[in-house]
Amino acid sequence: MTEKFNIKNPLVISESMISKWQNIVNIIALIIDVPAALIMRLVKTEIEVFIASQSKKNPYHAGDKEHFLNSGLYCETVLQSNNKLLVPNALESDQWKNNPDIKLNMISYLGYPIHFPNGEPFGTICILDNKENAFSKSTEDLLQNFREILEDYLQIVYMNNVLGEENNKLTDYIAEIKNLRGLIPICANCKKIKDSQGYWTRVERYIEDHTNAKFTHGYCEDCLEKLYGNQSWYRKALDKKE
Repeated sequence: MTEKFNIKNPLVISESMISKWQNIVNIIALIIDVPAALIMRLVKTEIEVFIASQSKKNPYHAGDKEHFLNSGLYCETVLQSNNKLLVPNALESDQWKNNPDIKLNMISYLGYPIHFPNGEPFGTICILDNKENAFSKSTEDLLQNFREILEDYLQIVYMNNVLGEENNKLTDYIAEIKNLRGLIPICANCKKIKDSQGYWTRVERYIEDHTNAKFTHGYCEDCLEKLYGNQSWYRKALDKKE
């Protein structure tokens, strides 16, 4: 279970995307009339407030962090169960009356998990209120719809990340071709190559310096025959091989 929630979050979310998400949580808090609408994000072993609604009475701020596992937070249960969590009044629940958010007077909660395109948990989208609130079915539907919008955004970020890696590989490949393109001065006798600085280097060194290729060394059959053809041990090895 611990490894499942040790998330590195490799995807980089752009400032323009963050701005869109900020608008989403602001709209949620305004429409539902709650002090706090949040997008929470898992980062390694911590859970942080990634985006907080800019409500006047919101006690949460972007960047606030807590250790995730065994934290007792509402969002931990959402991610552990991979399901919706509705807490109308934590003060009336033995399970929730001592959770950390009570200190901030956030006694009601509704949250849903947010997933990466590969199914791994990104975090949660949630709303909290400082009074008892069972949240209506229309509120649940609204929050689920916004959750789907966020996951669509993550899909775009994920695809851009993958395409970016592929473009980098293609760029590197083109650069290697350019480095090896054209006439390369090579010694007719020792086969060393003259580099752009005027120094003569071994073929292996030149190619390794200009590409991602690495060399391993061995002997071809012709050279083995030339070097060891008159050796008895070599002849015996050939006989066994045949």
